[in-house]
Order: sequence, then C-alpha cells, then structure tokens
Amino acid sequence: MNDVDVVVVGAGPTGLALACELRLAGVGCRVLERRAEEPNLTRAFAVHARTLELLDARGLAEDVISRGLPVQRISPTPGATVDLTKLRTRYPMVVMVPQSGTEHVLEERARQLGAEIVRGAEVVGLSQDADEVRLEVQGPGGLEVVQAAYVVGADGAHSAVRRLVGVHFVGKQYETHILLADVQLSRPPGETLFGASTRDGLVLFVPFGDGWFRAIAWDRSRERVPLDEPVTLEELRSAFRRIADDDFGMGEPRWSTRFLSERRQARSYRVGRVFLAGDAAHVHSPVGGQGMNTGIQDAMNLGWKLGAAVHGWARPGLLDTYQAERHPVGAMVLRMTDNMYRLVMARSRLGAAARRLVIRNLLRVPSARRTMIGMLSGIGIAYPRPAGAHPWTGRRMPDVLGTDGSRLYEALRTGRFVLLDASGGAASADGPAHVTTMSVAPRPKGPAVVLVRPDGYVAWASDSADAGTVRAAVREWCGPALVSS
Repeated sequence: MNDVDVVVVGAGPTGLALACELRLAGVGCRVLERRAEEPNLTRAFAVHARTLELLDARGLAEDVISRGLPVQRISPTPGATVDLTKLRTRYPMVVMVPQSGTEHVLEERARQLGAEIVRGAEVVGLSQDADEVRLEVQGPGGLEVVQAAYVVGADGAHSAVRRLVGVHFVGKQYETHILLADVQLSRPPGETLFGASTRDGLVLFVPFGDGWFRAIAWDRSRERVPLDEPVTLEELRSAFRRIADDDFGMGEPRWSTRFLSERRQARSYRVGRVFLAGDAAHVHSPVGGQGMNTGIQDAMNLGWKLGAAVHGWARPGLLDTYQAERHPVGAMVLRMTDNMYRLVMARSRLGAAARRLVIRNLLRVPSARRTMIGMLSGIGIAYPRPAGAHPWTGRRMPDVLGTDGSRLYEALRTGRFVLLDASGGAASADGPAHVTTMSVAPRPKGPAVVLVRPDGYVAWASDSADAGTVRAAVREWCGPALVSS
C-alpha cells in the first residue's frame, strides 16, 4: 500500500501547478517543500501568452492578470518592436507579475482541490522498484519513509531528486553575476520595459503595475563578488548609473538576490517512476522570462498523464511521451535564451551591432517574425506528430466557440478531454466519462472531429466523422465508458 499516489517535491510554480493537475484528475497528491518558513525566491517575473491560455483552461488566468501589468509590445533589441497584439489568442500579451503572485494563485487552488502541502520536509533518500517509489524524508518529526506510485522532482536547479536518481545536468555556467531586486523609483523611465546595455553589462526595469519594479543587472565589474554577499542599494544604483546613466531615484529594495545563471538540461526527464520538471529539468538565462512558463507547461503536460496511469486508462507508452514532448521544448528554450543572452551581453560593440541588425531584419520577414513571436510566447510550441497522424496532431488547439456559445478553454476546466464535433452530431460515440463532447461550427479546411487533450493540445483529429473511427480513437486515448456532455 502506498501512502499517496504521487509525491511532488518542491512547492514552486511548477510543483504547485502539478499538484493542481493531479487533484483535478482525482489523484492523491502530497507536495514536500524543503523550506519551512523561508519565502521562495521570486526570480520569475513574466507570464507569457501560452501559459495564460493554460491558466485560462483552469479558470486562473484572470486572477494572475489582476496581480500584474499586461504588456503588449516588447523590444528585443533597439529599433525593433514586437507587437504581441498580432498573436491569435485571447491573451495577446505578456503579464509582468512577481513569481510570488503566481505561486499564491496556484497554491490557493491546489489547497482548494485537496492537495497536501508539507513544508520543512527535505528528501534525503530515494529508491524505487517496478511498483513504487520510497522516499526518505527529514521533516519536523524526524526521519520518515513515504511510499508513492510516482514521484516528481520539481525542486529547482539544485534538485535533490535529480541527484538521487543519478541524472546528469548537462551544460555550463555563465560568468557574469545577476543582481535582482524589487524597488520603487522616484523617476521611473518613460518606457514600459526599460533596458540599457554597454560593454559593462545590461540593466533592466520590469514594472509590476503596483509602484514596484524588478531591477535586473548583469554587471561585469562585479563578477568576482562572492555570491553570498548581500546586494546593497548602492551596488544597484552604481550599476544603473554606469550602464544606463541614471539610477532613476531607486529606493531601498524590499527583496534582493545575487546569483550566477546557468544553461543546463537534465539528460533525461524520466527514470522509472520518477520524473523531473521545471528548474530541476532545465535552467537558463532569465533573458526572455521563459523559466516559470516552461515549468508550468511541463506540469500541464505531465499531470493528466500521471492521472491516466494512476487510474489505469493510460494508453501504452503514454508516460514516455513526457520526455518525447517536453525535452525538445526545454532544449529549444535553452538555445533561444542563450542566443538572447549573447546578443545583449556581447563584449564587442561590432558583434553586438551585427547581431542587432540581424534581429531587426528578421523581424521584417513575416514568417521569421511569426516563428520568433510564437517561440517567445509559447503559442508556436507543438509536439511531435506520429507517422501517418492527421496534420493537426500535436498542435496547440486555439480557443474556439461551441454552437451554444461556450468556449473550449472553459470546457477544459474540468481536466477532461474535449471532443470537438464539427459534423453536426454525426461523430457522437460511446466513450469514457472523462471526455466532454462539444459541438462546433465547421472550420474552412479544418477536420470534422478533434480530440483535445486536457493540456490543450490535439491528441487526434480526423477529416471523417465516421462514428466507428471516432469511437476507436477515443477508446485508444481514454479507455471505455460513456461520454459526458
């Protein structure tokens, strides 16, 4: 007998999002967080369009947006502007919000759904066999053993779970320290997102919309300062004055940290019954604000799959698709953020100018601009399509209206699959209770039937509305029983 179905190690955004997904799927879940009282670091500050869509699919997007500042235009390099309003989504924006705000929303929902969150619990040992995982946990009451069907390490860049299962964290460390602080400004810059760079480094201000700004500085003159030395107000002011010619009347930080950014990825996201997600699986430069988004999307991908495995209706090989789908996305994010880092931190003025010219020219090419915006926002992410599958398979499914006026992403809030029927009812077929049917108007050149996964991607599609074909596909993905409508 296991103590719990799934143990999630780490109560950051990834772990909390996964806890929400597991409880929505009716899976017993316990979250173990090493920190007892110490607040989590709030390095993340941006929620991109695809993450907002996924939060909308759980009824949480508006709560996150209300805690931050929506931004619809960004400048990846001087002289080039990216207009996010061109994105075909309900959320054509990036929301600047402290990580703590996103965590609050996720933790509140996880607790509402019945997730058990234990703080002051450190994983110190792990073993597994074909049937279960056993964790040794040092908690307030001493050492205990916790047994679970599955374990997910979402415990950050220095993941104990990753170390205990022996997965290599492959990559490198950047040389320049990053200073982060939340400050108020008596003379805020005119731009919504302000940035300046010289050979000495890069400084940025990200507004949260409540009078506070995230100050970010890569300062080459401070490369040899010990990482445990506290960040001072004068150090921050000095960096901004040297690089941006102004400290903008920066006040005393309410929070600050100093760290070295890394570019690393776990060689494998799965070892037997143990999985890695979020920063435990991938870390990279904070340029572009990708980290928290990639982690939450990991959680959304993995949660329903673990639910299917626990409840016994997972198709063969389903859990292996987590590695197949999310590892390439992590690798893409590492490449993208590394290129952005090299662009903004180039020591050579000539090299930096050349790279900026390339970016400006690329953004003038419609196809290149769409690809760049799609990767940055997450809207362009798609998963591998099996040979012979419909061209829509693996794609992000955009929000669509049903014939009754309801939205697809509202239907997804139950955590079920959604069967979109554009055939006028011809595709109705017996299927499992965790599938919701939704009638939609036919789309030009679109399939007659689309089966949408709980994470908003296309599991299966067909140009034919043949009931037998639909029944077979639904049974393959979701097992037998009755469709709920």
